[in-house]
Amino acid sequence: MKPIVAIVGRPNVGKSTLFNRIVGGRTAIVEDTPGVTRDRLYRDTSWRGRNFTLVDTGGLEFNRDDTITTMVRQQVEVAMDEADVIVFVTDGKEGLNPNDHMVADMLRRIRKPVILAVNKIERFKDPAFMEFYQLGLGDPVPVSAMHGMNIGDLLDKIYEALPDLPDDDYEPDAIKIAVVGRPNVGKSSLVNVLLGQERVIVSDVPGTTRDAIDTVFQRDNQEYVIIDTAGLRRKSRVEEPTERYSVIRSLRAIDRSDVVLVVIDATEGVTEQDKRIAGYAHEAGKAIILVVNKWDLIEKDANTINRFEEGIRMELPFLHYAPTAFVSALTRKRVPKLFDLVDFVAEQAARRVATSVLNEVIQEAVRLTPPPSDKGRRLKILYATQAGVKPPKFILFVNNPKLLHFSYKRYLENQLRQAFGFEGNPVWLLVRKRDE
Repeated sequence: MKPIVAIVGRPNVGKSTLFNRIVGGRTAIVEDTPGVTRDRLYRDTSWRGRNFTLVDTGGLEFNRDDTITTMVRQQVEVAMDEADVIVFVTDGKEGLNPNDHMVADMLRRIRKPVILAVNKIERFKDPAFMEFYQLGLGDPVPVSAMHGMNIGDLLDKIYEALPDLPDDDYEPDAIKIAVVGRPNVGKSSLVNVLLGQERVIVSDVPGTTRDAIDTVFQRDNQEYVIIDTAGLRRKSRVEEPTERYSVIRSLRAIDRSDVVLVVIDATEGVTEQDKRIAGYAHEAGKAIILVVNKWDLIEKDANTINRFEEGIRMELPFLHYAPTAFVSALTRKRVPKLFDLVDFVAEQAARRVATSVLNEVIQEAVRLTPPPSDKGRRLKILYATQAGVKPPKFILFVNNPKLLHFSYKRYLENQLRQAFGFEGNPVWLLVRKRDE
């Protein structure tokens, strides 16, 4: 389970620049598939062997009370509430600002590790940043996010503050299911039906489930763990969860899961937040099922499901492999069949392929459609091996990795899917030069 580190501060202090500087080159992106949501709100990264999720936030202001400012403030409070470590960014060029003192007051109340970063400092012997000791948040760390100066020292501070989060103590064969989605799409109701009893509070008010809930149960001699992300929200000062940052509550559940049920509201269709949540699950390499809930509220004709399916694929093209289930948690229609899908995609995630069979499929694919040449040079795939499962991960040893065009990589993935299935799972194709 990865810790969450949130970057906070007032507007224009360089939070996003610092975010991009830290995740640049260490971002957990395994493919460059067009259509994958790459919202720079959060990214997985690592330092000194420790993985963590870095979260960017909007600028905090206290001298304005308009709707947008209030919403941003609520969003940042949600991010701080969910984070394990907070990096408070200030502007060393401008100096201390009354808003900095107000942010510092907020941070002292939440009682979490806070690292004070003074940005836009390019001469570290300049004592100007020493005034930030007045904030009472410990030793300020001078950095220049724009020029990448002293970022290592800041990351060392983050590393030292990262908590050791416990691993899940479940049976190795248990299938862990994360139920994720926007507020009020019916996650808790769906969990109740899956469990067959009212173990989770159900309410029409988004965010009403406050305590983390993992429920372990057995069905047909298979152990399951349902992680209800509606319950990931710890007790908070924020009364109204905000759309953009409530996605943060899904991160840990996705990381801990084997299978992710991405719940979509049939009455609203796929939203930007749905794309963020689904994109994170995709990049995390999880088995995914798209669950369209509230299907009972949709007026139907003979082509309704087909039209809705086409709309989902258009909005979520990177999840072409994920099966779709149209259910109603209210009427319980089709919900029990979800277990069959969960078992199926979990089995596909753990599937191993014999090396000899794998290479036969790859070589046959090359014979059917040879790779295109580039300035007279042609890609040669010398050998393939499966490097892991959950998700299925393959390494292609080639003469020159730069010759493997994205479109041909997608072709090879499709050939692997045609031969071996892997439904509901991303397939990771990693390319190595023959001597690596």
